[in-house]
Amino acid sequence: MTALIFLIVLAILIFVHELGHFLAARACGIRVDVFALGFGPRLISWKRKETEYALNAIPFGGYVKIFGENPDEESLNGPHSHRSFVNKPRWQQAIVLVAGVFFNFIFAAILYIIVFSFGVTATTSGFEKYADQFDNPRVMVTYVSPGSPAETAGLKTGDVLTMSESIESIQTTINESKGKPISIAYIRDDITQTSMVTPIIGIVADKYAIGISMDRVGTLQLPIGHAIIEGFVYTWGMMKLTVFGLGDFFENLFKGNADFTAVTGPIGIAKIVGDAAGLGFTYLLMITALISINLGVINLIPFPALDGGRLLFVIIESFIRRRIPVTFANMVNMIGFGLLMLLMIVVTYKDVVKLFW
Repeated sequence: MTALIFLIVLAILIFVHELGHFLAARACGIRVDVFALGFGPRLISWKRKETEYALNAIPFGGYVKIFGENPDEESLNGPHSHRSFVNKPRWQQAIVLVAGVFFNFIFAAILYIIVFSFGVTATTSGFEKYADQFDNPRVMVTYVSPGSPAETAGLKTGDVLTMSESIESIQTTINESKGKPISIAYIRDDITQTSMVTPIIGIVADKYAIGISMDRVGTLQLPIGHAIIEGFVYTWGMMKLTVFGLGDFFENLFKGNADFTAVTGPIGIAKIVGDAAGLGFTYLLMITALISINLGVINLIPFPALDGGRLLFVIIESFIRRRIPVTFANMVNMIGFGLLMLLMIVVTYKDVVKLFW
């Protein structure tokens, strides 16, 4: 079931991304030869007008084959060269290249709007202006530190603490234990449980702690007007967090201390999607929106074969006022695609190893 849900989510996200390229190319009068989900051998294909639509055997990806995006003699000087990507004004080329990313961001915003409209579990600290609109407020564990007393006792993210309705009161109780074992009552999967936890000094300066972060959460359901506003605001915030996160990763990569355990491939993402689906449909929509944002941001990286790499070529051509040699551009993009496929294999292998170790 997890694999099926993941493949459906992946297919939807790829479809949205490639639909952006497809519609933008059509709007600019550029011929689109293929619209495909997946790579490798054809499973199903049909042709409508000038475009072949296909479903391929390897589901991790998809593409739109735009006439002239990888220039050859036909697209440069053939009878249909006026409908070639490479012969269109560079501003139109840029629009086609960023359209897929734009659609990913808009799709994420739509999903967040749906979530806020139907109701979602959210932290009151993140939506202070709607604090009086939360239903069923409660204190929830939002993080458990690895190796902490809380983890040893079996506490998990998502546990609802019932020992008090105040975070400050819970923190005071833990600190006043002075290192003696205390009973922590919580609800998990609608079942009330208790665990004995021994607070220690060192997790928080000069205080006894058990190694958890807490926040007040509740169900937030907004009127459609507010949901639309918050949907776009939340999307923008997640976009910024994703960009900053990638920036930190690449900065650490150049410094030689990048954390590759944070890099997740298809199998790891499938597990995340499966876990989200297990929590409920709104959680699945939230994680799908986040993956859509990540897909959009990553595609903007100026790396060959990615939309950002092709966009970089267009920008360079705009400054030098001449076309980058076709053979060079095609070779660079081909090498970039090969490196991306190699990275996909390595990350997938890492995910498989993580499942068994």
